[in-house]
Amino acid sequence: MSRNILLHPTLPSSTQLALRCAGYETLDDLSSTSAEALSKELGIDISDSQSIITASQRPPGPPLSQSLASLISRSQNFACSYAAVNTALGGGLPRGHILDISGPPGSFKETLALDYARIFVEANEEVIFIDTQNMTSLATIKKTFYNSPAAANYQDLVRYTRLHTLPDLMIFIHNLLSEIHAKTGLLVLNSISFPFLSHPDIQSSKRTTLLEKIRQVFLQASALNNLTIITTSQMSTKLLNADGSPGNFETGAKAVMVPQLGSTYLPNGRSYRLVIVPESRTTGQDKVYSDGIQC
Repeated sequence: MSRNILLHPTLPSSTQLALRCAGYETLDDLSSTSAEALSKELGIDISDSQSIITASQRPPGPPLSQSLASLISRSQNFACSYAAVNTALGGGLPRGHILDISGPPGSFKETLALDYARIFVEANEEVIFIDTQNMTSLATIKKTFYNSPAAANYQDLVRYTRLHTLPDLMIFIHNLLSEIHAKTGLLVLNSISFPFLSHPDIQSSKRTTLLEKIRQVFLQASALNNLTIITTSQMSTKLLNADGSPGNFETGAKAVMVPQLGSTYLPNGRSYRLVIVPESRTTGQDKVYSDGIQC
């Protein structure tokens, strides 16, 4: 029996996710925890926590207490070609995390996302690349790999799809977990905000529900499947009153640029938001926020 919680066949995926989010990575981590304490910590029935403790009992034989990293050897940070971005991320993008790249039109959001795609492919990992606004063509992807060691076979590792409507996007999100293969390392969702903009009449409550669904799937894919996720999104104008509260065209004292979708779809504790602020055609600033930044 594998000692890795995420590879244990008898634990439901929802229970595995709860354990992982609580900091448990191997079954051996549960050895000093009682069923009562686990029930209180995870907010589950005592019978369920007792089943988990029972499942964690070590079988006869040598101990197998490898961490997630040692079992699947996929825990490193990924440094891109842009030193300022790596510095802002503390050295690189950690595997199994979400990076949202926000910026106005003309910023290098897509270029940066493609750079990460190249890095994963060169590590012989599959990339799912979803384009929702015709911002990145197959020709652009080919150009990304022009001088890459993976130029000859990158097409075998890049799954490229165009999704233009909100229903198409949500169907993809619904099926995402079943689309993750053993070699799948990265998902790029380019212009994730565009399908929502194409439905301006959507009710606020419905929009929030859809964004929450995306957050849940992103959390499961990153925590349980160790999938790294990169999204890009446009910026929108937000009017503020003099006291900092939301304003309108009559009361607003200033306008600021904020990511269009806010942060509802970004899981707390696993997400980074990189906001690109151009100052000229060749210079600008990048700012990183993490752990559920509110916009």
